[in-house]
Amino acid sequence: MEQTPKHNTESMKRANEISIYKLMVVGILISILGVYLRFAGDSTTLSIVSWVILFVGSIVACKGVFKILAA
Repeated sequence: MEQTPKHNTESMKRANEISIYKLMVVGILISILGVYLRFAGDSTTLSIVSWVILFVGSIVACKGVFKILAA
């Protein structure tokens, strides 16, 4: 007796929403910008701003991952 997987469940539909993956891509792009700015200059202000941008991008990307996991 083989069990067939249920791919049409509500959690699978929610996990496959395009908006979640768009949110993750935006977070990754923001994080890449933050990493680039960290190595772009040698200023204290630029370094602090780049760290903030990096953390904001990480939080946005993790938010998308947690939306998938909650599904």
